Amino acid sequence: MEAQSERTFTTKKEFYKQFRKKSNALELWGRFLKNKTAMTGLIIFILILLMATSAPLIADYKNVAIKIDIPNRLQPPNSSHLFGTDEMGRDILARIVHGARISLLVGISSVGVSLFVGGAFGSISGFYGGKIDSVIMRTMDVFLCLPDVLLALAIIAAFGKTKTNLVIAIGLSFAPKFARVVRSAVMTVRDNEYVEAARSIGARDTRIITNHVLVNCMGPIIVQVTLYVASAILTISGLSFLGLGIQAPIPEWGNMLSSGRTFMRDSPHIVMAPGLAIFFTILSLNLLGDGLRDTLDPRLKR
Repeated sequence: MEAQSERTFTTKKEFYKQFRKKSNALELWGRFLKNKTAMTGLIIFILILLMATSAPLIADYKNVAIKIDIPNRLQPPNSSHLFGTDEMGRDILARIVHGARISLLVGISSVGVSLFVGGAFGSISGFYGGKIDSVIMRTMDVFLCLPDVLLALAIIAAFGKTKTNLVIAIGLSFAPKFARVVRSAVMTVRDNEYVEAARSIGARDTRIITNHVLVNCMGPIIVQVTLYVASAILTISGLSFLGLGIQAPIPEWGNMLSSGRTFMRDSPHIVMAPGLAIFFTILSLNLLGDGLRDTLDPRLKR
């Protein structure tokens, strides 16, 4: 009888625990929906994401996006080419759409690399503190002294101009910033009761960090991820503009700006289209990040 009562109590306790989690999630979602800044950023980003994922349906890659058509070069926007054509006669809309796939893929992948590397060092540093914290953070400070673009340039120059190296270069250049963000978040929750309870039952440190500490400090990390994806896309475009990122004829917004700058006086549409694509992508991610910060900040609860 006592065992049955104990099982009933445990079942009810788990039910209320799951109910509270769902209630908190619904409350956060409701606050997010009421945030006009966040919703504006989310809608713009979803439209850009849909454009990137449906790129093969919008325009053929080989026959439209990268095929040279000199007789139709430098055409202004018209019914056949909504954004006009570039200096090689290629449809700019097709290149913008396919370039979105490159920019988003490399940007999100590089932030994933930086989150994995920086998150690992930051969580270890914030959880253990002491000498481990000092060694890791001073190492991160050394890398923080170098500008992101300069560090990425050094890595690309050393290992070559490939997509993989570009992802690794940008990911490693952003890793120190993520390490500091994760460290700060971990230090705010590492002394809470549930961490002590996990230690008391003999849970390993890796399990405590992954299942208890990081889970409860995901708010600031998620916000930083959205903001750093925007920074990564801007960095990719900058490197491609300098000729050290995605190489032609692969369409990428940065190399489109670089190749079209010579003709921008007589054909401004060549640079306006990729410039606006970068602008709206960065704007949407920054608006989304600001909205998520306001939504996840417990001090703004009413």
